[in-house]
Amino acid sequence: MYNLLDDLSIIEASSFVASPTAGLYCAQMGAEVIRVDHKAGGLDYDRYMLTEQGRSLSWENLNRAKKSVALDLRSGEGRELLVELSAKTGNLITNLPEKSFLSHAAVAANCPDLVSVRIMGWHDGRQAMDFTVNAASGYPLMCGPEEWDQDTAPPVNQVLPAWDFITGAYCAFALVSAIRHRDRTGQGSELRVPLGDVAIGTVANSGALAEMLYRGGDRERLGNAIWGAFGRDFRSEDGTRFMVAALTAKQWTGLVKAFGLEQEIAALEETRGVRFADGDRPRFEHRHALFDLFQTRAGATDWAQLSAAMGAEGCTFERYRTMHEAANDPELVGDNPLFTPSAGNPSGFEYPATRSFANIPGRDARDPAPAPFLGQHTEEVLAERLGLSSGAIGDLIDRDVARLSDGE
Repeated sequence: MYNLLDDLSIIEASSFVASPTAGLYCAQMGAEVIRVDHKAGGLDYDRYMLTEQGRSLSWENLNRAKKSVALDLRSGEGRELLVELSAKTGNLITNLPEKSFLSHAAVAANCPDLVSVRIMGWHDGRQAMDFTVNAASGYPLMCGPEEWDQDTAPPVNQVLPAWDFITGAYCAFALVSAIRHRDRTGQGSELRVPLGDVAIGTVANSGALAEMLYRGGDRERLGNAIWGAFGRDFRSEDGTRFMVAALTAKQWTGLVKAFGLEQEIAALEETRGVRFADGDRPRFEHRHALFDLFQTRAGATDWAQLSAAMGAEGCTFERYRTMHEAANDPELVGDNPLFTPSAGNPSGFEYPATRSFANIPGRDARDPAPAPFLGQHTEEVLAERLGLSSGAIGDLIDRDVARLSDGE
């Protein structure tokens, strides 16, 4: 965590992945992010998987360093408190529908310079989730073995909810941009970010949309090969699977040298009438012949020897790991300054937690704060933000409109 945004307070009323991610990134840069949930927890509060104590590890990690307020959001009084908190704070992240009680207009009635970021499904109001917009994007039908029939092969879904995380990051950027605009002009902003638009817009930004229209058809499946460049998975003599990529002349030359394939590559170039050092196109168009050469050499060499040779040549490569292996890998986690052991987690389980992904030389990144218990900051926030007395807050609690920490 850094303190770049330590003068910024944000109300977050959200669930699942994209919206909490936006708040998380702001919190990691020092913002005070106050997550407001229904008193029994939001829709993601019990998201799988759960510890033996019934705590969601997903919720715990997407809500680090935030404060938690628990209100009865099914009651008019609880909803009014959330609207008032949002108006008094002036910055809102949510994925509640625009036509809900937490509309921009409802909050802005008492906060004309409100900045709100609202994550939607599709631009026309239809509901969506990461895995449904991914189905529409075309990517699942690009994935799978090259030999699968293009017309009958099944889709291959991405396990990572990439669109959720991209949307969350974009929303954090959009929020800070709108706040900067308000600082200059005094004007608030309502920003609606459809998950579906992030997906299809990213397809367009990558050039893939133009490519499909230009070619008049779909891209073929490539298995684990990199589209338009040289790269694929290989297997060493001792059974280690690894990925290599060569997108530059230096990467290509180093890879050929590390594999000891100079003569074989020269012979193939003469046969095919190309120079593979000239760029991505010849390497991609002749990839099958090149893959055969590299796999033959990899299959006759053990991983220790091959990885040492690639390392010495500055190649771009990495061994495949299971996620459990990655979680226990010293290079990726144990010795990586991104991580620090986390204590005080609501689950009671201690494990490495991330600092900010950005490194700022000369500044202390500070250790990541734990996630809150649900309702842990209800009393504090209602007193500080709304000026409610202890008696008024006690009355709300007695009437079950507000709830204190579920860890007590």
